[in-house]
Amino acid sequence: MTSTIARSGAHEETIEIALGQGGRPSRFAGEHWLFAGVLSVAAALRVVTMLGYRPPMVYSGDSINYLDLAIKLRPSGGYQPGGFQPSGYPALLWLLRPLHSVVFVAGLQHVFGLGIGVMIYLLLRRKGLPARVAVLAAAPGLFDARFLRLEHGILSDVLFLFLVVAAITVLLWSPTLSTGSALGAGLLLAGASLSRTIAVPLIILVVGHLLVQRVGLRRLAAFALAGMLPLIAYAGWYASVYGRFTLASGDGVSLWARSMTFADCKVIHPPAELARLCPNGSHQDAASEYVWAPGSSINLAPGGLAGNNDAGRTFAVRAITAQPLDYLHSVVAGTALAFTRDPVPHPKRVRPAYGFAHGCAGPLPDNQLVQHVHRKYDPAIRQQCSVDPYAGFLVGYQHVAYVRGTVLGGIFLLGLVGALGRRRLTLLPWGAALVLLVTPVAVLDFDHRYLLPAIPVACLAAALGIGELRTSRARRS
Repeated sequence: MTSTIARSGAHEETIEIALGQGGRPSRFAGEHWLFAGVLSVAAALRVVTMLGYRPPMVYSGDSINYLDLAIKLRPSGGYQPGGFQPSGYPALLWLLRPLHSVVFVAGLQHVFGLGIGVMIYLLLRRKGLPARVAVLAAAPGLFDARFLRLEHGILSDVLFLFLVVAAITVLLWSPTLSTGSALGAGLLLAGASLSRTIAVPLIILVVGHLLVQRVGLRRLAAFALAGMLPLIAYAGWYASVYGRFTLASGDGVSLWARSMTFADCKVIHPPAELARLCPNGSHQDAASEYVWAPGSSINLAPGGLAGNNDAGRTFAVRAITAQPLDYLHSVVAGTALAFTRDPVPHPKRVRPAYGFAHGCAGPLPDNQLVQHVHRKYDPAIRQQCSVDPYAGFLVGYQHVAYVRGTVLGGIFLLGLVGALGRRRLTLLPWGAALVLLVTPVAVLDFDHRYLLPAIPVACLAAALGIGELRTSRARRS
């Protein structure tokens, strides 16, 4: 028996489902088994990761501050690593605190990583793409060794990406967006924004997308209110504690650091109160290094980082408006690092693609903050060490299992083709991938860690672009 399912939207899509006789699995079900096999291998890789590196990676900067915020939940403030982002991720750690286990946290993050692949696959199958295309689109996030490493650290990135992909899935799931779906997508992006502020531009992007799609005032209002009210509430909470209505403490410092790669005070002509933030000859090989370099002008200025956030923002805006082409060049040059065939160390001291190694990571510092986290959150927190043979496999695996920059460039190009032809479906994920790629460079610097969230979203857009090419070919036929 053959059944045809038709869905209405910008155009009709038809999926043929052939049902075998005698209760045997259909071809459609068989194609799901293909993804089930792929997902099983991806899950096995995550088990190997947890066995090969024990305990999960707790970084002395970001991780310790996230865990400290989770012990007594409060807005993330201050100018230390981890203090530049809101407390969305610490809220998750706070919910998991009764378990007193960073191992469980990492295990949950590995589940999030698998969930991202599942959402991409299911959304693409719902849009009528073949199973092999949907599996291929989900594969980079499931198998790239950098995602395994990221999921195995106490960092906010995986939660952030899970919420972003979930929001896009909700927005694109049905041809007609319901009010409930708009509300849910707004809440998901609000949660992503409270994990990493880089999601705030995504809320603006979706508002523009919904306006173009003419979804109706009620749905637009539902998304906008769900996306913005939690941020306003958090900023009010932040103001009640720190006296400033904002989401995070370091936006001005970050943008100032970006400006240090091109700022020329002979062109900017800053007033006397900002002149102390001009480049002082202390050269760093990456914009982000200026934030922490002891010799940078903002750290030498009275008040240091904490006292110069607003001044840093003002200086950076003046620099950008006075030297727009220089700023654009610095952003383009930084973004271009994502598309090199072999990963470029940036800063030069980092190993961009190879995070797994033999031996033990550096020990955590013996200070009061670390002792407090150790005592109150998880007594088993310690330096991470490799365990063979699992670690030996991952050390070799990581050198071949990652998306090269040239391949990523092709993925973005394929998504662009679909975005130009089938805007309703492809333009939103492609625009989101572009925002995730460019915005970190525009507000601070390129970082191989910050690049990773753009990859699964770009793969989703590319697969939808393939669907557009298939549709166009069918129409010509």
